[in-house]
Amino acid sequence: MAATVERMGRSSRAPRRRSIKDVADLAGVSVGTVSNVLNKPALVAEETRIKVEAAIASLGFVRNGSARQLRAGTSQTVGAIVLDISNPFFTDVARGVEDRLAEDDHILILASSDDRLDKQHRYLRLLEEQGVQGVLVSPASNDLTWLDQTRARGTAVVLLDRPSPSPQICSVAVDDVKGGDLAATHLLELGHQRIGFVNGSTKIRQCADRRKGVRKALRAAGLRIADSLVETTVSALNADGGEEGLERLLRVSEPVTAIICANDLTALGVLRGLRRRRISVPEQMAVVGYDDVEFAGVLTTPLTSIRQPRYQIGRAAATLLLNEAGSRTHRHEQVLFQPELIVRESSGPPAR
Repeated sequence: MAATVERMGRSSRAPRRRSIKDVADLAGVSVGTVSNVLNKPALVAEETRIKVEAAIASLGFVRNGSARQLRAGTSQTVGAIVLDISNPFFTDVARGVEDRLAEDDHILILASSDDRLDKQHRYLRLLEEQGVQGVLVSPASNDLTWLDQTRARGTAVVLLDRPSPSPQICSVAVDDVKGGDLAATHLLELGHQRIGFVNGSTKIRQCADRRKGVRKALRAAGLRIADSLVETTVSALNADGGEEGLERLLRVSEPVTAIICANDLTALGVLRGLRRRRISVPEQMAVVGYDDVEFAGVLTTPLTSIRQPRYQIGRAAATLLLNEAGSRTHRHEQVLFQPELIVRESSGPPAR
């Protein structure tokens, strides 16, 4: 439905922002004294400080942080470019980043690249133009040479949800090869011999690593990949992409009995498609997701998933970025969390 906007009365300008000079005039002191009250209150006599603080309260004065940071040559802003903020995984990661930054009085600017290099590069340029102290990036491709120029210009960079290919770049990630291995091994132990895999583009490192893990588990079980694995790559790692992948898997001549999904959103689409076709889970089809986001455990059929410590990933990445931006002697770190298999009702043995 289209929105309707009703305009009433005369338009008027927004009230003028109060300046530090306004505060000085009202308090009857110099601009320098007001500046000292704001930045070095110990230098100001108590009676004068109380008078200035009363003027600030009366005028509703808010200091201009941009001007202050420009004078100091520092910023309290950090940027983050993730693949898709609508994915609950990145929402939880961003909350971890935000909470950690708030502890040091920093603020977060968040952007989604939608897996597109052009958007990723454009947002990076815009964040640099804003003078951010550093950038957290979940890369949209395996080519990271473009980050060298960003770092050379003095902007700190930490890779988010992606292992670093270089000891000179900090990163926080999860062992996605291990995660893919856990998902496939779980289904193999239940007795599944033919498994479908709904994945995204292997240009995305996480998708490539999860694929490696799945194939590793099948080889370790002595199975031929060509006989035991049916892979399909979807255009979007969301619920619609999951249902698109399901349709392809259901069309193969020799059916699969279980499906691994690259994330929980695609698993949600797979479950939705199975329900529409009245294919029961897990009796007729087992399903395993990845991320273990909040909704995974509260679905009608709770979802077996590979858990990632989403909030902790964000906090750790923010800590590394603050350390790098604030110290010339910073030692680069590559933090690698371990995934965990969370078994729920969506996975079971294959039907006889």
